[in-house]
Amino acid sequence: MKRKFPDEFYNPISVAGSVIAAICAGLIAFLIILEFFTKEPKPYMGIIAFIILPSIMISGLVLIGYGAYRDYIRKKTGIVRGKHLPVIDFNDPVKRRTIIVFTAGTIGLLVGSAFGSFKAYEYTDSDEFCGTICHSVMTPEYTAYKDSPHSRVGCVKCHIGSGADWFVRAKISGSYQMYSVMFNKYSRPIPTPIENLRPAQQTCEQCHWPKHFYTEKKLERNYYLPDENNSRESMTMLVKIGQSKNDGGVASGIHWHVNEANAVFYGFSDKRRQSIPYIKWVKKDGTEEVFYATDVDKSVIEKSKEELRRMDCIDCHNRPSHIYREPDMEVNHAISTGAIDASLPYIKTVAVDALEKDYRDKAEAANEITNTIRTFYAGNYPGISKQKSVVIDSAIAAVQRLYSRNYFPEMKANWKNYPNNIGHLYYDGCFRCHDGKHKSASGNVIGNKCESCHTIIAQETARIGKQSNVSGMPFTHPGELSNSVLSQKCTDCHGVKKVVAVKE
Repeated sequence: MKRKFPDEFYNPISVAGSVIAAICAGLIAFLIILEFFTKEPKPYMGIIAFIILPSIMISGLVLIGYGAYRDYIRKKTGIVRGKHLPVIDFNDPVKRRTIIVFTAGTIGLLVGSAFGSFKAYEYTDSDEFCGTICHSVMTPEYTAYKDSPHSRVGCVKCHIGSGADWFVRAKISGSYQMYSVMFNKYSRPIPTPIENLRPAQQTCEQCHWPKHFYTEKKLERNYYLPDENNSRESMTMLVKIGQSKNDGGVASGIHWHVNEANAVFYGFSDKRRQSIPYIKWVKKDGTEEVFYATDVDKSVIEKSKEELRRMDCIDCHNRPSHIYREPDMEVNHAISTGAIDASLPYIKTVAVDALEKDYRDKAEAANEITNTIRTFYAGNYPGISKQKSVVIDSAIAAVQRLYSRNYFPEMKANWKNYPNNIGHLYYDGCFRCHDGKHKSASGNVIGNKCESCHTIIAQETARIGKQSNVSGMPFTHPGELSNSVLSQKCTDCHGVKKVVAVKE
């Protein structure tokens, strides 16, 4: 049988390389066709077809060349020749055919590699790659992201943005993250905030333009008390988002902090930036006013000044897409929308207690949530347990969904480990600075009055009934308080009592 290629290519190493390259080429073609016709492309298909298999195929092609060259050298061992490289004679039809096939194959490989490299780059920027390729590690963040206000904004839009420099930084950082996953070196939960995150001016503000934050935003909230009747109370308020333009108007409201006429810097004493003992306000005319926390040791203040951060969007909106919601607020919402029937006695209390228990995994959580709620009604309200079994089952399913969305025991990810700086009910948030304890040398104090950021225009509580006033009214707490709301933080009662230690 006449051979189509030179004898040097017919050796075990080159044959093995040819088999490897051919199999990989066939698999790549198959996966590309499969990806084209499938309705829901799988994330692993992309990484296998455009990253892993091409790498193996290239290794096979290298083996072909290595085997041929090795065989050529072996044949020439001991024979003195003037030329040390194979002689290419285009008049020889075998060699001519070899060169044509090799050249065409090389060009095809280069084109295919270029296309594959682009597809690999494109795939590593996909939400599926970010959220699913690392299995349970990113499951909490990806689950929260899909249910967030930014679920249609690609991960890379915020975490990388445009430009080659930040892309390279992200891929270098991603390399270490892959190492951490492969060798089980990652923290549980994933620590926040992300260090060296791209400035919000280059990401958030490409869509949210600070110059156009106007007026106020109306919020309506329903609350259900932890009593037998799940008593409903409500509050309507106007949040002073504010005007941050500098065209002659007065800058006011919450977005004053990122007004172009102001530069607010702060020093923090913990990695999560929850303790802020030092604040520096640089005014438009260049003058500065410095505020110190009066209840913090001076040495802590001095140390916090070593690394100042300029305040931007992320300092308040620190969980814009990865929000683990609090059980109290989640159950309030579920009752308000009818997902949980408020006619079930103590359902608010029972549901929150079921969510807050420690479980090993989600399977155990689902079983124990069922047992907790059913056992409560069977033991305390046997009549209701029988008469409203379907309603109770519906409540159980709703609580299980809330747990699945907000609790991830394998990664120790939940609301307790991820403070949300918007507001001040469950986390210090605004009260990190607006606590009435930050004072400047001139005697000015960063206040903590409710009306600084919002105006309450309607309330309904058991004590006062319904009240409304478009000019605003003082906040009425649902229950009696021994101290004024101005003399304590909301988190003293509603916040996390003991946050699970995070591996730094």
